[in-house]
Amino acid sequence: MADEKNKQKNPNQINIELSEEVAEGVYSNLAMIAHSNSEFVIDFIRLMPGVPKAKVKSRVVITPEHAKRLLGALNDNIQKYEQAHGPIKQSNEAPQFPMNFGGAMGEA
Repeated sequence: MADEKNKQKNPNQINIELSEEVAEGVYSNLAMIAHSNSEFVIDFIRLMPGVPKAKVKSRVVITPEHAKRLLGALNDNIQKYEQAHGPIKQSNEAPQFPMNFGGAMGEA
């Protein structure tokens, strides 16, 4: 009965389900974006120090309209973050990892 009243109050409300596995997230330290006339493809990549090969950990395909909404939402959140924590420092250089980061290099 209460669910029916909530639906009547806000018929546009969406119930979003988040599984435990997805809620854990996936670490990514590189993103690559490509687009066509009908979609944007965002690949989230994990680049590990000392490993010459990087793996795409997740791919998200969205419409151009949603890409623009995502851009706006990211801008809004970055502004709020910087107001709370100060400016995000940015380097013009690509991240550089030493090839032996994390210990000795293994040999086979």
